Amino acid sequence: MAQIGSLAHTPGQESFVRRSRRTSGFFRRCGTIALFALLLPSACSRGDATPVSHETHSPPHTEQGTGTRAKGEEGTHSPGRYGVSQQPAAPPAGALKSPRAARATPPSPDQAKEAQEFGMIGLLEATEAAPAPAPAAGQGRLGGAHKSQARPAPTTRMSAMKAGKGKALVAGDPLQAPPPLTAAQEREFNTEAYSHIQDNPFHLVKDSPLSTFSVDVDTASYSNMRRFVQQGAKPPIDSIRVEEWLNYFSYDDPLPPSGEPVEVASELTDCPWAPGHRLLRVALNTQPIAQEAVPPRNLVFLIDVSGSMQPDNKLPLLKRGLAMLARQLRPEDTLSMVVYAGASGLALPPTSGAEQGKILAALGSLESGGSTNGADGIELAYKVAEAQFKRGGINRVLLATDGDFNVGVTSEGDLERLIETKRKTGVFLTVLGFGEGNLKDATMEKLADKGNGQYAYIDDVAEARKVLVHQAGATLVTVAKDVKLQLEFNPARVKSYRLVGYENRALADRDFNDDKKDAGEMGAGHHVTAFYEIVPAGEPAGPGKPAVDPLKYQNDRSPSPAAASTDLVTVKIRYKPPAGDTSLLMTRVVQDRTVPLAQTTANLRFGAAVAQYALTLRGAPGMNKERVAAARDLATSAYGNDPRGERHEFVALMDKAFSLN
Repeated sequence: MAQIGSLAHTPGQESFVRRSRRTSGFFRRCGTIALFALLLPSACSRGDATPVSHETHSPPHTEQGTGTRAKGEEGTHSPGRYGVSQQPAAPPAGALKSPRAARATPPSPDQAKEAQEFGMIGLLEATEAAPAPAPAAGQGRLGGAHKSQARPAPTTRMSAMKAGKGKALVAGDPLQAPPPLTAAQEREFNTEAYSHIQDNPFHLVKDSPLSTFSVDVDTASYSNMRRFVQQGAKPPIDSIRVEEWLNYFSYDDPLPPSGEPVEVASELTDCPWAPGHRLLRVALNTQPIAQEAVPPRNLVFLIDVSGSMQPDNKLPLLKRGLAMLARQLRPEDTLSMVVYAGASGLALPPTSGAEQGKILAALGSLESGGSTNGADGIELAYKVAEAQFKRGGINRVLLATDGDFNVGVTSEGDLERLIETKRKTGVFLTVLGFGEGNLKDATMEKLADKGNGQYAYIDDVAEARKVLVHQAGATLVTVAKDVKLQLEFNPARVKSYRLVGYENRALADRDFNDDKKDAGEMGAGHHVTAFYEIVPAGEPAGPGKPAVDPLKYQNDRSPSPAAASTDLVTVKIRYKPPAGDTSLLMTRVVQDRTVPLAQTTANLRFGAAVAQYALTLRGAPGMNKERVAAARDLATSAYGNDPRGERHEFVALMDKAFSLN
């Protein structure tokens, strides 16, 4: 070991190093003395300086940072343990605007420690900080209008640097109020992400007689659209998933018979947006459970408390929703809270629903700050849920975030594999999205899918009540797992067809009988609605996939005797019991009996209006703006039973969106 050390410096070299260090130390001391001499006159003139107003300005604010920033870190506070806010020391009274005067004041021990944490030993050479972005209300890159959030600007350059907004700065250096962002800067700071959706094409029945897909009970796309419209903007095209709009609403379809978890309903009518075509509605309905019959709940909320969760429509909105949920908990229910930002922690250990005061106190202590290490939080949340596992009960992790994972495991594939592994424990994952600016919609939807759960977006208090109070009980009771549908169309009756929506839920035909293939789950009281646009036999086929040349070695399939029947399509459903691994099969036959649109149920007419409007906004093939008025008229004719006013609200949103054109 001595020999290794001797290789570092020879005696001559070592002497040279010592001399160099002494010389550099001498010049550093001289430089410090000279700097002090320059700054002393400014410091001594403080008593004669013109007083400067220290009124705190609160510029409009939404998301902050750059494209590679730590997610939304704020300079007004630093997170303590479990995300509890710790306010930094206020700037000294009478501090001048002059940065030089501030630099003449030696840092306090706390400031020196803070500086050391950021790699700054002693007084650092100051550089001018980039102003913290604080955009005025305007339109984001994806068309979303930001809400103005009045929030104090960072009071020191050290706190601004801690928020990732500047370079090496001196503690205590006052920070000027930042100017508003330009439109280009505002677009840069909007990092919302949506997966591209390619609308389903028409399929010729002679080539593709089967249509196979997984159910989907997500509703996030609809409430996200509502957020955009309420802010005076059009939703991004790829944020519109038709199936989530359809499944946002309740329908009074027939309930399953006793002993059956799922019932199937169907209706056939003329297609309201394509004369000569037909519209088939296929709906699945599960048996609801009374709230008093809900089994014990083991709910672990995994809460993002990073800096970008500070706006009112993010963490504060979540806290209001959780407070409403807390009042509905029973003694047999257990609630836990895991928080994550730069690190994760247990903010509330498993607590009985009878201890509402303890739950509310833990909620009140949550504050936002830091970057986002989502993977560590997921690991801890599942560990807590597994330790409190309730057999025969509801075991669920509920991830509440704006969806930006920028620390730790950030790869979408790695996150999906992590969730797939965790779902094998019997603990499922629900994802709750909040806010705007950096919503990672695509990631959040996939995580919920892989976690055997639901993805919902919460845009206001009413939606928080719906998701966290009305749906945090019965609908979390899984009644059917891996639910798949497969429709076989009769070529003698159907020329071609297309499934409306469910683009990212499509399955290969062979996946229907493969019990290892994952699919969607349905809870108690869930509804799933799907529409097929059908071109009858004898009509010109709708625009679909390019035709292929006739086969050389095979002839076209010959119809079986069953094709001569009045069957239009056979609907098959596969599902697994909640605790089972072997699927069960249900089969229903839909006869070719078309009912005039005006005589169909309100369920079909309202669902058709929702689908037509969503397709129009997406710019789907064959749809145009002229269809909006027709969709509105159809919706107003089908309010039906609307106890929460959701159907009326949909028409109001259509009217508001139309005024944006």
